[in-house]
Amino acid sequence: MSTTYTPRLAKRYKDEIAPALMKKFNFTSVMQVPRLTKICLNQGVNGATSDKKLVDVALNEMTSIAGQKAVASHAKKAISNFKLREGMPIGARVTLRQARMFEFLDRLVSVSLPRVRDFKGINNKGFDGRGNYTLGIKEQIIFPEMEIDKVARISGMDITFVTTAKNNEEAYALLEALGMPFKKDEVKKEA
Repeated sequence: MSTTYTPRLAKRYKDEIAPALMKKFNFTSVMQVPRLTKICLNQGVNGATSDKKLVDVALNEMTSIAGQKAVASHAKKAISNFKLREGMPIGARVTLRQARMFEFLDRLVSVSLPRVRDFKGINNKGFDGRGNYTLGIKEQIIFPEMEIDKVARISGMDITFVTTAKNNEEAYALLEALGMPFKKDEVKKEA
């Protein structure tokens, strides 16, 4: 008697979003419908070359935000002006897939993004032309997993949504259907 857990966003995608996208783009097969494959969180740590503990703090924060163990990202080449040696840890990253990915997206859209100060929607210019979207977040304290009293320094992160969409239009439709609050391009004319 094994009951598998399905996140509510994954169920909604299967039941409502995929059929709607199939109808909108006139796809003949359900396999043509764009879907979210992974969400990558990436955080570069400023000052990691001088203080190694900053990377550990970033790893702990990223692990609590994502709900999955974060790994350190290392420098690919040495840059003497920045006192950076090859292989030095300079950031933290996590890749979320399947159930954890849908859970994170659900928390991001319904809890975290509304906590951003003066929030009017996210920028719709972060698409790369191949169906992927990158969102920059300025403060990690918007996530409810972070205890504001214990945060030593405010740092941002990049969140990349990797989809199977062929172009920006399909990716935009998919992410909007999943609940991403994009800014509406409204030009107000004052008479």
